[in-house]
Amino acid sequence: MAEFECRLKKYRQMNDLTQEQLAEKVGVRRETIMRLEKAQYNPSLKLAIDISRVVEAPIEEIFVFKQ
Repeated sequence: MAEFECRLKKYRQMNDLTQEQLAEKVGVRRETIMRLEKAQYNPSLKLAIDISRVVEAPIEEIFVFKQ
């Protein structure tokens, strides 16, 4: 299985957003953002796109899957 790295926290902080604020903007619970930042949860494509748009960074820079 591919290794998963999530750089969401870095991009969220660069946009001066709390986990709660980001969660509200993309329509999920804060716990989902927390689990994503800890690489404990793989986002759906829709959620990855929504997050990418909010933090203004390419999906492949936020969510990195290594083989």
